[in-house]
Amino acid sequence: MTGYIAALPMYDWPERRAEVDSEWASIRDRLRASGVDAPEELSRALPEHETWRHSRLLFGQTCWGPMDCGIADYVQVVAQPSYDGIEGGEGELYSSAIVVRRDGVKTHVEPASRAVIPLDILRGARFIYNNPDSMSGLMGLMRDLQALGESPAIFSERIESGSHRSSIRAIAEGRADVATIDCRSLELARRYEADAVSALSIVGWTAKRKGLPFITAKATPPDIVAALRAA
Repeated sequence: MTGYIAALPMYDWPERRAEVDSEWASIRDRLRASGVDAPEELSRALPEHETWRHSRLLFGQTCWGPMDCGIADYVQVVAQPSYDGIEGGEGELYSSAIVVRRDGVKTHVEPASRAVIPLDILRGARFIYNNPDSMSGLMGLMRDLQALGESPAIFSERIESGSHRSSIRAIAEGRADVATIDCRSLELARRYEADAVSALSIVGWTAKRKGLPFITAKATPPDIVAALRAA
């Protein structure tokens, strides 16, 4: 029995568990064909931060926010996912949509090569974000604001929701005014939170940044890292 674990928690919405499991099965079978003792199933028992620090993490995915906050000491990057075909994505780069309730602003801003930050809409708004160490939900926008000479004080309130999905629902229900949702999470919400998304307008985009990296434990040997990249 393998001592390794694998986890793909970042876009593992309940409705697409079978899809995520299928993605892992494809990778697992390629790894086993190359002699790597990959686990049969994904691990979903541990909290994300414990998974990322696990010394036997064979394959996982994280966000560059946690990487900047210390996870990089425990892991090595294997590869970057492609965001091609998703609004706001381009190869290994993604951006987050800045969303508000549609009844306030009915415009739809298209993604651009640079950040599009609607300061007039953000000023005085109740800003909701998924997690304090999220690049897509918080840190990226804070860096874009800093580049414009602004600070978090632009918002009247900052609210932690726990997930992009919860932020989308909060905006749709009027419990917050604005959020930044990474483009792939927004694409999933169009599938599984259609009513909530239909109540939103995209009023801007954060700058493009590298997407959520695939990782393995720092201790994973170079030959297995090479097999992961090949798989």
